[in-house]
Amino acid sequence: MTRRLAVVDAQMYWMSRAIPNDQFLVYGFGDGSADLEPALRDVAERARACPELRLRISDTDPLSYPEWRPCEVDADRFTVHELSDPTWQACLDAVIALAGHQLDPRVMPWRVHVFPGAGGPPGARCSVVAVLQISHALGDGQRSSALAALLFGRAAAVPPVPAPAHPAWALPWRAFRAARAHRALVRDTGAGLVPAQAVSRPALRSNAQPIGRRASRTVIRGRHRTSGATVTVDVLAAVSEALAGHLGDLGEDAALLGAEVPMAKAGTRRANNHFGNVGIGLHPELAVDRRRAAIEAELHRRRRRATHPAMRAESAAFASVPAPLLRWGVRQFDATLRSDTVIGNTVVSSVDRGPKDLHFGGAAVVFTAGLPGLSPMMGLTHGVHGIGDTVAISVHAAESAIGDIDAYVDRLDAALGR
Repeated sequence: MTRRLAVVDAQMYWMSRAIPNDQFLVYGFGDGSADLEPALRDVAERARACPELRLRISDTDPLSYPEWRPCEVDADRFTVHELSDPTWQACLDAVIALAGHQLDPRVMPWRVHVFPGAGGPPGARCSVVAVLQISHALGDGQRSSALAALLFGRAAAVPPVPAPAHPAWALPWRAFRAARAHRALVRDTGAGLVPAQAVSRPALRSNAQPIGRRASRTVIRGRHRTSGATVTVDVLAAVSEALAGHLGDLGEDAALLGAEVPMAKAGTRRANNHFGNVGIGLHPELAVDRRRAAIEAELHRRRRRATHPAMRAESAAFASVPAPLLRWGVRQFDATLRSDTVIGNTVVSSVDRGPKDLHFGGAAVVFTAGLPGLSPMMGLTHGVHGIGDTVAISVHAAESAIGDIDAYVDRLDAALGR
């Protein structure tokens, strides 16, 4: 099986050289997983039975897009790490260290790391932690979660994404259609039929370039402890309170605090990455119930705007961009440039990873978490990952952006408790 990378997936692959974007999907498993060899053998067999996990990137022609080509799943896809300090925090620190060693998807686009005896965070004790490190070119948060679930025992197959069907010769016509659709979007926005584009916000300390020590923390909650709003809205409301208070103590004006939220695109998936980032206000000035309602309303407006035909026309035009042009554009990206305005002051990425039907050997899954990536303009990120009735809120931050991460997480824990 050989197929060309979709344009957006190729962009993810090429951009990873400037901004590392491997994802780290973390799964904690309970008692009964002491014998690692048969557990790893089972995971390897499941990987070999999935065509989407037997691929690597071939990128040899500068005039063409890279291709997905078949490859073998060898023993070097699986690494067991012995922690000198077998604790959950030591495991998180080890995962942060792994983020400094990005995968080369031309060799292997995914790898499984196993940490025996990691213990798990308070409220979700476990005996072994398995981490799927996966290139963003192979999947967004939802697709990567589906591939991880397959590795760890879920029966549902992960279907292949159709080969791209937008030739470069179609770009002029698709660009014309996109321009016409954009004019319609402007008219519909002016008439109040479509929500306006999200406003940019002043960059704050949380947008500082990640410098100094990087750290991660995990807060566990049960779904039954939520307010009645969605888990995503509950967490966004808590982040609003915690981050506004924390930044305020650092001398920042967080009145216009906002978050960047990855959101699945409407329509049929035509690429491994089928999402866009939207900006929403976090309204820290409002009481918590009104804040949740305001955040939900903002998310609803972003979804409504994303369904306008102009968005589909824009995606179709982008999917026809010739490979040399996109390669050139990616090479122009300068990660050192700074901006006074941003989409959001932090990222909150939320993925429901389904029921608690996963296992590693004889051990059942207890929780799932992640290490949400940092970028040059984002020194504080959050991941919200649910499995069964357990939700993990992961915080990843650089010292330059947040200062004392434990002080911030204490605020977040308290806000979530309400």
